Amino acid sequence: MVLKPASAPVAAAPYFRPAALTFLRNLARNNDRAWFTPRKAVFEAELKEPMLAVIRKVTDAMTDFAPEHVRPAEKSLFRIYRDTRFSNDKRPYKTHIAAWWSHQGLEKTSGAGYYFHVSAKEVIIAAGAYMPEKDQLAAIRHWLLENHAEFRKVLRTTALRKAFSEFEGNALTRPPKGFPKEHPALDLIQCRQWGLSAALPAEAALEPGLAATLIRHFKLAAPVVAALNTPIVEAVAPKRKVLFGLR
Repeated sequence: MVLKPASAPVAAAPYFRPAALTFLRNLARNNDRAWFTPRKAVFEAELKEPMLAVIRKVTDAMTDFAPEHVRPAEKSLFRIYRDTRFSNDKRPYKTHIAAWWSHQGLEKTSGAGYYFHVSAKEVIIAAGAYMPEKDQLAAIRHWLLENHAEFRKVLRTTALRKAFSEFEGNALTRPPKGFPKEHPALDLIQCRQWGLSAALPAEAALEPGLAATLIRHFKLAAPVVAALNTPIVEAVAPKRKVLFGLR
């Protein structure tokens, strides 16, 4: 008897099937390990593998407009498991699957980057700095003191405004300590996050052109992400040592 070689597994397509949204709807109703564990293989086939395929296609395109955010797909994919250690909500699983493309060198912090998630209710595409760390927050605010006009110009690009809405800035009610009360960038400086987001129907995740939609949005948002990362990257860059008074 001649054994036929095992066929190679079929690579996942870079979009989702209706079963993915069905799984997420059911997970929202049955968010416990007893339900999820026997269905983990379904999660991996219908959600994890297609998501990785989407991430890889988007990442390949990023070599042209956001090369600092190129990283292995597995590093961009968020785990489905929730961190419940410090939360009153003990549900073990997220009810969406998500990805985050961080800037190289800022992987362990927030920085500014690109985000995408699929839930049973919607597809979210976002880009920017969401809840940056204290030092990053200060770096962006100081950068805005001198660069606010340029940043506003980027945010007001017609194509960008058609594709996205701005984040709600989670703004302070008064100027941050050490910043002038009268400044043309005060509205930006008082923010604690800066960026863009777009919400699409959940069915957008089922479209073969899903990755192309993400690429189009991320390419439009690239100048905003790059601007926000400029002061953050400068702040974390190693300082050159002074040798005999020379740099």
